[in-house]
This record gives sequence, structure tokens and C-alpha cells, in this order.
Amino acid sequence: MSAAEILVVCDEVSRTFGTGASAVVAVHGTSCTVTGGARIAIAGPSGSGKSTLLHLLAGLERPTRGNVGWPGLPAAVGARTHQIGVVFQSPSLLPALDVEENVALPLVIAGIGRADCAQRVTEALELVGVEDLAAKLPEEISGGQAQRVAVARVLAQRPRLVLADEPTGQLDHAAGQRLLDALLGATDHLAAALVVTTHDRAVAERLETQWSMHEGRLRTTVPGVVRS
Repeated sequence: MSAAEILVVCDEVSRTFGTGASAVVAVHGTSCTVTGGARIAIAGPSGSGKSTLLHLLAGLERPTRGNVGWPGLPAAVGARTHQIGVVFQSPSLLPALDVEENVALPLVIAGIGRADCAQRVTEALELVGVEDLAAKLPEEISGGQAQRVAVARVLAQRPRLVLADEPTGQLDHAAGQRLLDALLGATDHLAAALVVTTHDRAVAERLETQWSMHEGRLRTTVPGVVRS
């Protein structure tokens, strides 16, 4: 994969929720590009539209206007889904499954063979530094550890694009920085692009490219990368 390969492109994309007088435009006509190997922070306050934009990049939301394309990823939706990993604000681990089983679950659902599944799970847990928690239940680990397990669950699928929505938002500063260290190191290992939404300037400054969002409009100081 070339570092210049375009993985995702948004062309004058808007997303509106509701209709009529109660309609809310979460994202206004925005164009942006995410290339292979990118390290992008989308900063902005709560309600600025950054999570909606991330969901559009992931294909979890459909634009009301404009187009989202994935030229560097498989054309088939199912195949493309496995190439995009999404880390949500909450870990959402299944309480009845231990850490290893939580990380393995998407692979089992996808029909990955037992040996390959075990190897991927071990690698992912090691990448985020929680391999010693494999047999623990979610109730037996801290919030920061649970979020790292959620990251491992995404990494085990070996995506080419990782989209993380406020991954440090529920953590203290130290735990948040450790999680970001794990995300950056793991995506480097996988040669995956990384896009992180955050309201924390200390998090945003750790990524090479910084975009900002305000009232649904995207801005960047990097010429030619984003238009809005």
C-alpha cells in the first residue's frame, strides 16, 4: 500500500438528522481525504459534529448530501467493513466473556479459523499491552484497561484504517496517554491509517495532522487537504 493511496474521500458531504423545523445539520458540506498511513486528529467540542463525520468515514452513517467513497478499500461492503476498525467512546465489552473471548468474538463471527484467530488475539493483546489480562472478566479490569481491550478487539481484525471516536474521553490524563501510545504503536505495526476524534488538545497534538470541527464545519491548517 502506497502512503499516498486514498483510503476514504468525502465530497461535499452533509448529514442532517430530523426534518422540518426540528432538523439538525450535524455536518455541513465537507470534503476531506484520508490516505494510507495518515495520523489525523479531529478536534472540537461536544456537539461539533466530529463523531458524525467519523461515522460517515466508517460507512456507519449515510450522507444526506454529497458522497463518501473508499477507493483504496474493497468495493464490496462486507469486505470493506473488515478493513475499517472503529473504536467507540465506550468499550462495550460483553460481561460474560473474558478479555480473550471479547477480542476473539468478531473473528469468530467472521469465520476466522481457530488457529489464526488465536494468533490474532494474542498479537492484538500484546500490541496494546494487556496480554496478562486475557483470562480476566470485564468487571475485573480498570476502565483504561477495558478501553485498551476494545482497541485490541479492533486490531485483531487487522484493519487498514482505524477510526477512534473520543477513545480517551472517559479516562484520566495518564490513562488516556497510555491508550494513545498503544493506538499509535499498534497502527504503526499494522501500517494502518489512524483518525482520532477528541476534545483534548494534548491528544490532538500527538498526531501529525490536525483538523478541527466547529458547528458541523471542518477546518484544517494543512492546505489542500480539506475544503469546507
